[in-house]
Amino acid sequence: MRMILKPPIPSPPLKRHTKPIRPRLDKEYSHRSLCSVSSPLSIHALYLIFLSVWIVNFLEYFSSGLLGSLSPYIYSSFQLHSLTGLTTVIASLVSALIKFPYAKLMDIWGRPQTFALGVGFLTLGLVMMAACKNVQTYCAAQVFYQTGFSMIDFSMTIFIADTTALKNRAFWIAYAASPYLITPWIYGYAADEILAPGGIGYRWGFGVFAIIMPVVSAPLWGLWYYIQKKAEKMDLTERKPSGRNFFQSVVFYCIEFDVIGLLIIATGFSLFLLSFNLYSYQPGQWASPMIICFVVIGLALIVTFVIWEKYFAPVKFMPWELIRNRTVFFTYSMVVSLYLAWYIWDSYFYSLLQVLFYQTVQEATYISNIYTIGSCFWCLVFGAILRYNGRLKLWAICFGVPLTILGVGLMIKFRQPDGNIGYIVMCQIFVAFGGGTLVICEQMTVMAVSAQRNIPAILAIEGVVANIGSALGGTVAVAMWTGIFPTKLKAYLPASAQANFTSIYGQLDVQQSYAKGSATRDAIDHAYGDTQRLMLITATCLYLITWTSCFFWKDLNVKKMKQQVHGVHF
Repeated sequence: MRMILKPPIPSPPLKRHTKPIRPRLDKEYSHRSLCSVSSPLSIHALYLIFLSVWIVNFLEYFSSGLLGSLSPYIYSSFQLHSLTGLTTVIASLVSALIKFPYAKLMDIWGRPQTFALGVGFLTLGLVMMAACKNVQTYCAAQVFYQTGFSMIDFSMTIFIADTTALKNRAFWIAYAASPYLITPWIYGYAADEILAPGGIGYRWGFGVFAIIMPVVSAPLWGLWYYIQKKAEKMDLTERKPSGRNFFQSVVFYCIEFDVIGLLIIATGFSLFLLSFNLYSYQPGQWASPMIICFVVIGLALIVTFVIWEKYFAPVKFMPWELIRNRTVFFTYSMVVSLYLAWYIWDSYFYSLLQVLFYQTVQEATYISNIYTIGSCFWCLVFGAILRYNGRLKLWAICFGVPLTILGVGLMIKFRQPDGNIGYIVMCQIFVAFGGGTLVICEQMTVMAVSAQRNIPAILAIEGVVANIGSALGGTVAVAMWTGIFPTKLKAYLPASAQANFTSIYGQLDVQQSYAKGSATRDAIDHAYGDTQRLMLITATCLYLITWTSCFFWKDLNVKKMKQQVHGVHF
């Protein structure tokens, strides 16, 4: 399950052209692929796989939380603390766009193989983090890590969708995310020990996980590989010689994965979004030739992608026909606004806790993870409730969105230098229960209105939309932070500290080094408060789109709905 930070796989039924070198990847194939997952399962194997899923997720979430705690200090070591949100933008974009090729690859190649690929990407990212010597390498490492994380998490979600009845699915999705109830308490302490004088340092911290992750993932890979081989013996899979030579295979996969479209849209979004992240570092800011080129070329490539998809692409990158359903479309609009708003107000929350509220690394980690812990706990409860009251629209409109707006809106008042940390905790609890409801509703709604064979495609789109919302939110957050915070800081700093402006702005530990109550620390605190106030107001307004979108959903009751699930399932 994707926690708002937020989730592989029979291929979707797309329109295909019919050249001889292309095999059929249609509904029949997707149906057989689905059967090959669940039909060979015994109840004992199913229990073992769900246990393995929990263990792998535990380690994955642990490493992710540790990364989030250490990142501000790693950026500060390169004197670029203000770029904390930049990598989130790039990583979210790449991990979003990779989901469709990954979903197709699972049909063509197999689940064990693609799961191993995801573990490989994540491990490579950890190795690069441990060895990085500059911020560029660290940014690239986070992209590899987040891509692998996305692949693994998506694999878990689709496996659960294939092996659970609709009315029970929300509970089992919450079960897969339940390691989040434990990991924050552990990695908060771990981050403190790693950064403490005499600690092992962040390099060895990441290095240890690079060794452990493949080892812990091996049993789950083995179980899926065993099921795949058993399905082949039962003749539940289609594995026929392609008859292609090497060149034809290269052409086939380039067409199947729409490599041209993928490169166009990835480059376009990257250039456009990066302009908002980098403008404040250019001498002329928005008038800089580089920033102007980024914006113009980025927008041109996005338009080019639309033209390519409509008129020229032999295989569409997005299965547009699945989005025409009204409930699906407005679920996606809800998702993009939800994650856009979240990343605007949350991107610098961890740093704010340490600077404005004087929290230690461990305390800041615990507080910033109240959402994670609270939403996971509530998701388990909510998943059980849906067995008896499955009206998703009612829960979203009357509980999920209002509670989220209440929590974020109150923080406009409480995220200020004179604020009490207890009120921040209260607001985080409100957001946790509201957000936990919406995360379950967004996935359950699109699954409830889709045929079982279309679930991989529909969840892939949902994941893409969520990650694009995250990337946009991170972009807006960085743009607001780099545009507002230095201006406020320079205005508030006393004359004696103006010479140190660059180091104060760019380094978290320098900000914390000034004593509480000093003129310089008060200036830093007020700059934080003013910037956060504007970010929170922006996010609160965006949540109105989230709320409005829910009114256009069909009033579904998952308790009464049936979907065909093959073989042994929960």
